[in-house]
Amino acid sequence: MSSNLMAPVEDGKFVETESQVSLKNKNKTGMQSGMDKEAFLQLLVAQMQYQDPLQPTSNTEYISQYAQFSQVEQIQNMAASTELSRASSLVGKEVWVKTTSSSGATNSIQGKVDYVVYENGKAYLAINESLYSLDDLDTVVDGTYLAAYNKAYEFTKDLNRLPVLAGVDLTDAENIDKLEKTYNEMNDYEKSFLSKDTVDRLKQYIEKLKEVRHAAGEGEDGDEEDKTEGPSEEGTTPEGSAPEGTTPEGTAPEDTGGSTQA
Repeated sequence: MSSNLMAPVEDGKFVETESQVSLKNKNKTGMQSGMDKEAFLQLLVAQMQYQDPLQPTSNTEYISQYAQFSQVEQIQNMAASTELSRASSLVGKEVWVKTTSSSGATNSIQGKVDYVVYENGKAYLAINESLYSLDDLDTVVDGTYLAAYNKAYEFTKDLNRLPVLAGVDLTDAENIDKLEKTYNEMNDYEKSFLSKDTVDRLKQYIEKLKEVRHAAGEGEDGDEEDKTEGPSEEGTTPEGSAPEGTTPEGTAPEDTGGSTQA
């Protein structure tokens, strides 16, 4: 737990991190509720030393007390073994842990469990290189679920950044095209995280962008439409000109015979 020996300093005072709070609360709980075999034997010996000599406790009663404690100890060992097994199964999983500071504020930490540390029969989860008590575990999330949830969250956040529908212009084309592409690349499971209202709004923005592009004389791909005419086909004459060998009126010139009268 050497990684938790350092603490940030604010205003000249040490500030406990969420990890340190978690470990501190765990150790405090263990000291308050735990009683090991050695402590029980010390109490048993003290009871024998200070018993009433006129009414001594029978050996049978001492044996019965010891047997009961042994049963409790076995149950505690089983619980500790189950805790260690449970912690080991969390390695590689996405989890949320909640810690409560000394001021009563609750903080949530989300991350992947990198490894598990066992100390004094207790398990500690390593998240982002900090240790947290297993007792502070709040939620375990499947990786596929978390990825789909985050994707839908970012998609909705980007959609909300767009201007109102009436204010859409060509400067918003790139963002709307990107959202449309992202939506089309989603699988059915990822789309299930989007509300119907979000999908309907996306469709409205797509249709609005088509109208804006049409009004600006652009195609759906964003390129301006070609408004120039192509070259005339070979063998045709420009409009308004007469064919070679004819007059503008469409008649051939008169043959003068190449001579003049004397």
